[in-house]
Amino acid sequence: MPEIKKLLIANRGEIALRIHRACHEMGIKTVAVHSTADSDAMHVRLADEAICIGPPSATESYLNIPNIISAAEISHADAIHPGYGFLSENARFAEIVEAHGIIFVGPKPEHIRTMGDKIEAKRTAGALGLPLVPGSDGAISDIVEAKKIAEAAGYPVIIKAASGGGGRGMKVVNSPEELETQMQQAGSEAKAAFGDATVYLEKYLGNPRHIEFQVFGDGNGNAIHLGERDCSLQRRHQKVLEEAPSPVITPEERERMGGIVAKAMADMGYRGAGTIEFLWEDGEFYFIEMNTRLQVEHPVTEAITGLDLVREQIRVAEGHGLTLRQEDVQFRGHAIECRINAEDPRTFAPSPGLVKQYHAPGGMNVRVDSGLYAGYRVPPYYDSMIAKLIVYGTTRQGAIRRLRRALEEFVIEGMKTTIPLHQALIEDPEFLQGQYTIKWLEEWLDKQEA
Repeated sequence: MPEIKKLLIANRGEIALRIHRACHEMGIKTVAVHSTADSDAMHVRLADEAICIGPPSATESYLNIPNIISAAEISHADAIHPGYGFLSENARFAEIVEAHGIIFVGPKPEHIRTMGDKIEAKRTAGALGLPLVPGSDGAISDIVEAKKIAEAAGYPVIIKAASGGGGRGMKVVNSPEELETQMQQAGSEAKAAFGDATVYLEKYLGNPRHIEFQVFGDGNGNAIHLGERDCSLQRRHQKVLEEAPSPVITPEERERMGGIVAKAMADMGYRGAGTIEFLWEDGEFYFIEMNTRLQVEHPVTEAITGLDLVREQIRVAEGHGLTLRQEDVQFRGHAIECRINAEDPRTFAPSPGLVKQYHAPGGMNVRVDSGLYAGYRVPPYYDSMIAKLIVYGTTRQGAIRRLRRALEEFVIEGMKTTIPLHQALIEDPEFLQGQYTIKWLEEWLDKQEA
């Protein structure tokens, strides 16, 4: 079996630091790559080696495959970990990495490709026995056929971009009269955003929750699930706060759906970490997509299972079996993650700049994943998330009390952050009771504005 002695981290920010820490605990040396804007970033300072791969623009640096491969070859790295975002779900990148004799710490390229195409992902998920939202089997362009499918699924329906994400190329249709216009608009938006006008149609669920299952496979037909996360608190399709387990999923539902997703991954021969996302409404699960990478919110799963997911990714990439069997996985307590962004907490306008003061909260079962330090300048070129605050408690109520205390301790001065947003959010009675859906946060924000 190949042994990874040196790993290149093809990412930046908190996830690069997270991967670096796991590597060092495993005795693996790290190579940081960075743009000129990130030369003083924490992961660059801590890595064993650092290589500049281009100017601030992500296209010329973190998305520049030739430069990343060159950095791996110059540093004699055995493996590349892509983190999340950037090239993490780029099948071509995974193929190129492996073609150069470098281990790709992630799924097989064919699985990345299959699950990256939403139509193919839905088709594959259905074949693997995952429950689907009623709608078209694939791409749809004929209006007569679209009307038949919409009628069968029942209005409202939603038109979605096959290559989409982040809410672009999505249109809700309430009646047959609107269908043709909305299909054309969704196709045009999809073409502009993703270079692909392909759209598909499915039933629009009125007020569901976003429930996702963490899965892990060894690539040889063995797979387990690590329970669910509730990611329903979203603004413009972007997650804001996540918790595990979900306040609404019963142990019986977890065991049933977890068994279905683990079997699907085993049948697929899936390798590494993956997340299968569902909409959940009235006790029913509907597959929406699969992310073939580590998720931003993976720490809440680590907190309730005690498993280091990055370490597990690296072990599987080396060819080892899974550390745990399904019967060994135990779910204990409750964990919540707040995404802290460099944004105005009311308008959400980006607020990058110099970190004048920084103090991370501490104490038992409080974790902060962040590359911030006093004197660091947050660059304006990348995603606005600057920290993740993760708390664990034996109960949900205990986790919320700990989160309240940790948010009070958190000091980031020099820019606006979303800490006040989280402080207000966790005082709302509906949040405290776990009564929220994917629409709840935007409605709550509207009320705050009123």
